[in-house]
Amino acid sequence: MNKYSLLLALGLGLAGCARKATPTVSTTGPGTSTSVAEPALPSVLAKNTAFDFLTIKGKAQVTMKGDKKGANLSVRMRRDSIIWVTAGLAGFEGVRAVLTHDSVRVINRLEKTYFSGGYGYLSKLLNVPVSFEQMQTLLLGDYLPAPAGTTPTVATEEAARQRVSYKLSSVLVEHLLQAGNTGRVQQLHLSDAAAQRNLTVDYTDFQPLETQPTLPFAHSLFIQAQQPSAGAVTAAINYNKVEVSRTRLSFPFDVPKGYRRMR
Repeated sequence: MNKYSLLLALGLGLAGCARKATPTVSTTGPGTSTSVAEPALPSVLAKNTAFDFLTIKGKAQVTMKGDKKGANLSVRMRRDSIIWVTAGLAGFEGVRAVLTHDSVRVINRLEKTYFSGGYGYLSKLLNVPVSFEQMQTLLLGDYLPAPAGTTPTVATEEAARQRVSYKLSSVLVEHLLQAGNTGRVQQLHLSDAAAQRNLTVDYTDFQPLETQPTLPFAHSLFIQAQQPSAGAVTAAINYNKVEVSRTRLSFPFDVPKGYRRMR
């Protein structure tokens, strides 16, 4: 794996230990926020972003086995539909990826290769199961509800913060929600004791979006992952631009002639 592939994978969120789960988030259109509906009491006071189209620009720095690599990131989204990501340096695009619910497409310009298939590719790249919902939720700092039939444990901590936890297969999923009425995720922690894997994402530098002034959006993410195959890996991601688009975005993906397909 070259450094751009690693940066892209980590920039997408190291979308961790959890098995696939589909969030139940209702959106009401651009410029609004929406509470997440949980199937059972007690109430989870989480609020997720709501938009049709979103653009994000930022930088990522990944540290793995003492080696630090940096890259510029550009992200476009259509909510609950498609994620488009590029990673590169000094104006040069190294990797481009387009994710939908059932497909993953990646161009590696450094190696002149491309991939088109399912989520098995990212799962193998990261050595953990990956889904579209996990990628979207982690990038946005949103809350991923417990799957149907699972009742989360909700505890109130210091400063009236909520800690929401539930089991997803062998994985313990924990969300720490901000105090007050913001309902935003402050920390996400996934742990699988049997597989000795864990993932922690801390969300900081909360700023309001122009179209959603009452909903803070985390502009900084610090990801810490630990698993036997890769050891400790960290990724610091800083968004310098987050913008809800009022017009439809494009998600271009064209494979240049002569590129070799990865199997």
